Amino acid sequence: MNKEEFEKLKIRLSVESKNGIDFIIAATVIWALIAFIWNLDFDSYYKSILVFIVGSPMIVIAFFISKFIKSVWKVKDNPLQPLGLWLNVAQLFYFPFLIFVLIKSPDYFIMTYSIITGAHLFSYSWVYKTKFYALFAGIISVGSLLIALNIEEEKFFYIGVFTSICFLLLTVGLIFDLKNKLKTL
Repeated sequence: MNKEEFEKLKIRLSVESKNGIDFIIAATVIWALIAFIWNLDFDSYYKSILVFIVGSPMIVIAFFISKFIKSVWKVKDNPLQPLGLWLNVAQLFYFPFLIFVLIKSPDYFIMTYSIITGAHLFSYSWVYKTKFYALFAGIISVGSLLIALNIEEEKFFYIGVFTSICFLLLTVGLIFDLKNKLKTL
């Protein structure tokens, strides 16, 4: 397989799976819920537990969105297709750090979760052949840190708001990218 054929496989994966927009829309909703939870008058530890609960139906939400937008989860005859799943599973290896923060410093859980979530997007830039994932990986990760460094802990729900807005903007960018790819086919 030459480089041109390889790039065509990436573009085909990007177009048929619609750049993973179903997951990004689901993440937009979940991070809005996380912002809401973090604004509740609960202890940070309990808010963190609620965040885990709210985040757990991510795949189910993405699945229903995929049916609505008609994206494909399994692109037949494309050897790159399983890579998306592997990259998502890779995020789970950051969870011991998240558990540590939950136990030792739960006030910073939302920041840590947002940084991990943002950082894991970076690889999808290569998979879907779009710079938007790389751009928002940096914006979400660094932005969450900067917010946490500059506001009081009582206002950390803004990290959830920020992350949700970033996912919404990423959705717009990915739709734009998808439309441009469709023009070239």
